[in-house]
Amino acid sequence: MKNTFLILTLILFQVSLAQTVNLKEGDIIFCESYTEGLSEAINKVTQHQETKNYSHMGILEKTDETWYVLHAGFNNGSEKLSLKSFILSQTDSLKKPRALQVYRLKDEFQYSIPQAIKQATAMLGKPYNHSYILNDTSYYCSDFIYRSFNEAEIFELNPMTFKNPGTNVYHQSWVEYYNALNLPIPEGKLGCNPNGMAASEKLEYVGALQPTLYIE
Repeated sequence: MKNTFLILTLILFQVSLAQTVNLKEGDIIFCESYTEGLSEAINKVTQHQETKNYSHMGILEKTDETWYVLHAGFNNGSEKLSLKSFILSQTDSLKKPRALQVYRLKDEFQYSIPQAIKQATAMLGKPYNHSYILNDTSYYCSDFIYRSFNEAEIFELNPMTFKNPGTNVYHQSWVEYYNALNLPIPEGKLGCNPNGMAASEKLEYVGALQPTLYIE
């Protein structure tokens, strides 16, 4: 009984924390991975810590008291959505919103945000980069954020891997994905990913975003 009470107290405390996250323009929202499909494949080969499992991200902008998310979505490419629409777009096969975590640039890097939002706005309308090979005509989610902050050199590019951790074997989902594209797997080419960017020392974790506060 005592253990049950402690667990319930912890859950209520965590919910309370989620509800008191104060958003700030330039915050970066990381979407936790689905347990299936390409989202799971992205997380599987890029996860840095067991407690972090992200496969999508976007940057917050506030206009006329309304929150928006600028991001590069798999289906619609680079777009600007209201926060409510963004949350509703991030659902699993059961239409359950996936967990959203908020990160913020540390104080010494806050200067880069106005230019980053300006750059992100300039990139809207571009298609999604399904090959994940960097180019100037299409973007994938972390690439979109990387380029947004590129002038201030906030994030870095690193060699990509599509292999299961600790092995020399490609994740089967990536094998099937690139076979469908009729492209070789771009192992070792420069790129970026949400898990790697969430691990940046220039960011600090703010808290969990409670979806129901914005969609009900």
